Amino acid sequence: MSRVGKQPVILPKGVKGTVTGAVVLIEGPKGKLSLNVPGAITVKAEADKILVTRSDDQKQSKSLHGTIRALISNMVKGVTEGYKRELDVVGVGYKAQMKGASLLINLGFSHPVEIKIPAGLKVVTPNPNRIITEGIDKQQVSEFVCKVRKIYPPEPYQGKGVRFVGEEVKKKLGKALAK
Repeated sequence: MSRVGKQPVILPKGVKGTVTGAVVLIEGPKGKLSLNVPGAITVKAEADKILVTRSDDQKQSKSLHGTIRALISNMVKGVTEGYKRELDVVGVGYKAQMKGASLLINLGFSHPVEIKIPAGLKVVTPNPNRIITEGIDKQQVSEFVCKVRKIYPPEPYQGKGVRFVGEEVKKKLGKALAK
C-alpha cells in the first residue's frame, strides 16, 4: 500500500466532499474544485473524510494512488485557506503593475511584457517590485507564477530578474575577478 495513499483526507468544518462516478467535488468557504479520477483508483466520501483506494497492484495504479490522494488534500486546503505565492522583481528600472485584467512587467526589454491573468486567480502588486498571486487551485497558482518567472529568471552575474521571495541566487564571479 502507498504510505501517502492509504491515509484518509480529513474534511474540516465547512468543507463538503462528494464523489459522483469518477469526479470528486470539494466545496468550501473560498469556492469549489473538481477532479477527474482515473479508472484504477476508487474514491469514497464519508461524513468527515475521503478515502482513496486502488483496484490492483500494477505500477501505474500504485503511482496514481498517492498522487490522487495528494491532489484531493491540496483541493481541501485550497478551498479552506487558499494558496499564495510571491515574486520579487529585481533590477534597476524593472517593475510590475496591474493594467486591467493583465499584469504589465518592464524587464529591460524594448517593450513591456503583458500577461493575461487567468480566471480564478487574484494578482496584486503592492509595490512595483513585488507580485502577489492568490487562488484556491495550487496547480493554477504555481503555473502562473512560473510562467511569469520564466520571462526573465534571475541571472547569476548581477542577480537581476524575477525570483521567488526568499530565493537566494548564487552569484558568479565575472571575467575580471575569475583569475
